[in-house]
Amino acid sequence: MKRILTLLVLTLSVTALCFAGSATGFVTDAKCATAGKAGAEHAGCAKGCLKSDDMAAVIVTEDGKIYEVADQAKIKEFAGEKVTVMGMIEDMKISSIESVKKAS
Repeated sequence: MKRILTLLVLTLSVTALCFAGSATGFVTDAKCATAGKAGAEHAGCAKGCLKSDDMAAVIVTEDGKIYEVADQAKIKEFAGEKVTVMGMIEDMKISSIESVKKAS
């Protein structure tokens, strides 16, 4: 029984590590991101839009990928800034955030 439990824990740990990763890009609102508006030149607009709670924040990478972010409270304070987010990433969604750091 101990052997099976140990195997199960190891399998789940490896599976969790497979989805851990990072994404670097600008924090902007979802509406502007889908319209192709993001980056340093869009920082002021992103800050204004993300002040309201009904607008979702996303990460837009330099190559135009848009990542949805589940934990809005951890990302909205970085509106308009370029950041690196470490966390659980699957497909184009960041389901949990371990850390957010300003990127250059």
